[in-house]
Amino acid sequence: MLRRKALGQFEDWYRYRTKQALLVTGARQVGKTYLVREFARTHWENVVEINLYENPAAAEALSTASNSRELFMRLTAFADAPMVPGKTVVFLDEVQQCKEAVTAIKFLMERQDFDYVLSGSMLGVELKGLTSAPVGYLSTVKMYPLDFEEFAWANGVSQDILDEVRSCFADGRPVDEFIHRRLTGLFHRYLICGGMPDPVQAFAASDNVSQVRVLQEAIVGQYRYDISKYAGNRARVVRRIFDLMPSEISRQDKRFVVRDVEGDSHFDRYDNDFMWLTDANVALPAYNVTEPRYPLATNLESSKFKLFSSDVGILTYQCGMDVVRDVLSSREDINFGALYENAVAQELACHGLGLWYFKNRSIGELDFVVQTGSRVVPIEVKSGKGYKRHTALTKALRTSNYGIERAIVLHEGNVERDGAISYLPTYMTMCLEPGF
Repeated sequence: MLRRKALGQFEDWYRYRTKQALLVTGARQVGKTYLVREFARTHWENVVEINLYENPAAAEALSTASNSRELFMRLTAFADAPMVPGKTVVFLDEVQQCKEAVTAIKFLMERQDFDYVLSGSMLGVELKGLTSAPVGYLSTVKMYPLDFEEFAWANGVSQDILDEVRSCFADGRPVDEFIHRRLTGLFHRYLICGGMPDPVQAFAASDNVSQVRVLQEAIVGQYRYDISKYAGNRARVVRRIFDLMPSEISRQDKRFVVRDVEGDSHFDRYDNDFMWLTDANVALPAYNVTEPRYPLATNLESSKFKLFSSDVGILTYQCGMDVVRDVLSSREDINFGALYENAVAQELACHGLGLWYFKNRSIGELDFVVQTGSRVVPIEVKSGKGYKRHTALTKALRTSNYGIERAIVLHEGNVERDGAISYLPTYMTMCLEPGF
């Protein structure tokens, strides 16, 4: 079983739950169902699981119930285990197939003699604009692909080593060279494998890149199917955007050029199509800010953005086998900036840090600007040897009205410090959490 940080969030809900059901969201194949099953098995005597995709009769029965009593009665009719009050959890999976089940959870929770866990993959899309949202009756946990620390656990890196890395981050001292080389090599493999559970388990068990790619191909196929099924009459445009993501993020400035979609540069025409991929947890948008000043959200330009993949392994798969070979060979003549930047975006997002970047003519571009407390910290991502060449970062630090006191450059080398700039190995993104 893969060790997942989301399990700790499940435990928090279980410990403090009152009248709230647990809602688990996240991308397709991110490990929601498996983790909920394991969690349920160890906390309740009886687990009732109803998959509303595999059991359309159950979805129809729940969606047409006329009152709470009838709803509960129909639910018990589809139970695959005894429903003993105080000892049973009901797990409704794929609830995007029955939006009424989400709305009705407030009536089920009023009984207080059963616990409920809901999960689904397209909830951001299917539940958008839900008119009867059960406010106050749901505690939501969003699951992401495995972050680098979870990937390290899966590949046998001990907690002692990872704790030492965190200690080096906190103290600003270099990581032991042997550990540094090991984690740098593992990070390169993370770029190929990504954090989706099936590829991670296959890679950890066999180092078989071919098998990893077969599993990634299946995930991409599932994404395409979901677009066809759920994106309605905009499916063709959404699929076009999805297919463009690797080439757009590989551009020099990494910004998504809207006119590449259909030759039309009007963002408003495609706004909902980009948002569909975000709501489906397939894409991670990073928005430009007009100034790298607190609070960043007030400076956002929604029409200027980079569109990262929610999983760097999926991005690498889409880039092709030649890129995989080049990453494994650690070729120094090739710029892997798109992959590195995507991995950093993925890490920041799953740690709860917003995704923004900054670019203007006088300063240049800062790959990321993150907000920690009331401070803004620029982050530059360097995949090559020239990691101390960062003109835009230097200019931003010298611009007094920005008030930037600290900056980070992520690179292949070890920990260094030069004035306000901390040079950190890229795998230390595992340490970048709110309040760092």
